[in-house]
Amino acid sequence: MKKIILLLFIPLATLAQEIKTTEIKINSLINGTLFSSEQINTQNNLVILISGSGMTDRNGNFTGGQNNSLLFLAEAIAKERNSVFSFDKRIFAQLKAGNFDEKSLLFEDMITDVKDIITYFKLQKKYAKIIVAGHSEGSLIGMIAAKNNADAFISIAGPGRTADELIIEQIEKQAPMLLSEVQANFTKLKKGEAIELKNQMLASLFRESIQPYMLSWIKYNPQEEIKKLTIPTLIINGTTDIQTSVKEAEILKKANPKATLTIIEGMNHVFKQAPNDMSENKATYNNPSLPIVPELAATINNFIKSL
Repeated sequence: MKKIILLLFIPLATLAQEIKTTEIKINSLINGTLFSSEQINTQNNLVILISGSGMTDRNGNFTGGQNNSLLFLAEAIAKERNSVFSFDKRIFAQLKAGNFDEKSLLFEDMITDVKDIITYFKLQKKYAKIIVAGHSEGSLIGMIAAKNNADAFISIAGPGRTADELIIEQIEKQAPMLLSEVQANFTKLKKGEAIELKNQMLASLFRESIQPYMLSWIKYNPQEEIKKLTIPTLIINGTTDIQTSVKEAEILKKANPKATLTIIEGMNHVFKQAPNDMSENKATYNNPSLPIVPELAATINNFIKSL
């Protein structure tokens, strides 16, 4: 009787699945996690991952929204023998130290921090290429910081219009009775005039301590900034994103025709498979066990391979 010998072929890709994490302190304000393959070498590329607006941490989580979106994305990118650095904004370090002053915070501070991160890793001379990837508000921060500093840029659910334009559009749809007041306040801000908050419903937008940040943010136009990029650029958006519509990605693509545009069917703002239904869509924002859409990491990894 002949013996049957089964040969087990293990794809090489599976040998690189182990991911190690290292805590890194860039400076007194920036702390983050470096995700890397156990088989890292000098030919690895590094992705610097920038979170969205507000108190969103390095994992993509915020108060009332634990979804692990950025954590899952970092792991998925690192599994393809890339390295990923995901970090907490300076606000976290300032709050921990007890010296956070909202009135002194500016949008430019976020850009400076990303530039400092790029410089930190460039000085190590360990990575073949450094790619900046920004999610939501982080897209605008990233495209500005990447200019003349990085080898490629990735926008994930990044707005194509200024912050005030987007906010006015949202107010018009959700609270039209506040529209004229919001428009008037933004007009004053652009003129450098202080706003007296008369309506507490608008405190999140126009309280005195947030006005300097808001003014520094709305002066940047994503369309103008992405035009300045001469490096390879990838623009990604999901069809069920209820915060940043596909229209925004198309605006960015029009501003930089050389960029690659990828629209992922059924992906929402936190990279999860979700319907357009508002309640079901938002439910994924607080589901840390729900995986991200596989196509997102695949699109990013293929882009990196093409560089």
